[in-house]
Amino acid sequence: MSYITVKDLEVGYDKSVIAQKLNFEITSGEYLCIVGENGSGKSTLMKTLLGLLKPIGGQIIFGDDLQANEIGYLPQQTIVQKDFPASVKEIVLSGCQARCGLRPFYNKEEKALAKTNMERMGILDMADRCYRELSGGQQQRVLLARALCATRKVLLLDEPVAGLDPAVTADMYDLIESLNKEGITIIMISHDIAAAARYADHILHIGDDVFYGTKKDYEESDMGRYFLSGKKGGGSDD
Repeated sequence: MSYITVKDLEVGYDKSVIAQKLNFEITSGEYLCIVGENGSGKSTLMKTLLGLLKPIGGQIIFGDDLQANEIGYLPQQTIVQKDFPASVKEIVLSGCQARCGLRPFYNKEEKALAKTNMERMGILDMADRCYRELSGGQQQRVLLARALCATRKVLLLDEPVAGLDPAVTADMYDLIESLNKEGITIIMISHDIAAAARYADHILHIGDDVFYGTKKDYEESDMGRYFLSGKKGGGSDD
């Protein structure tokens, strides 16, 4: 059974529909990229998958024992978040909060998990540094380590390379691809449709029309050929 099955989903705020007729499924180990122009509903869809927003219509079905609180989430950063005055270790550990329940402290297993994920992201030597002193690429690695503390199954990434320079962007894409090869399911929003088509297994393109299918099918579709030609670009915000 799929991790997540979406049927005739309508998403938006209050009763205002932003995106509709969304039908797709996400299976273990998949790399799905969600693309579309500015205002198409990409981030709104992601927040709905996380349970932060209620669907206006349709269904989201979780399978294979996946719970909403088992999904790691890397949101778009705001200026305030980039200036957050906490240590790297504190931020990564906060990804374990869902594991704590009512317990007001982190146990040895959670601290060990945070250390392991800092090692995976190459930031263990920065554990005691202040987050706001880091570069954009280093901050994204911290947030990825935090998201990995929340899940061993699924990562939702909202524009993980936004604002990064080309070299750091390429490094981040390689890092995300390596996590996918380790077996972590990736659901990523990207404004860079060409990059999405390069890395993803499946593409969900939201707009006036909706496309969902394999990367190959997208590249051969009228929509894919049009957007990949460079005549149109995608937007990053909803």
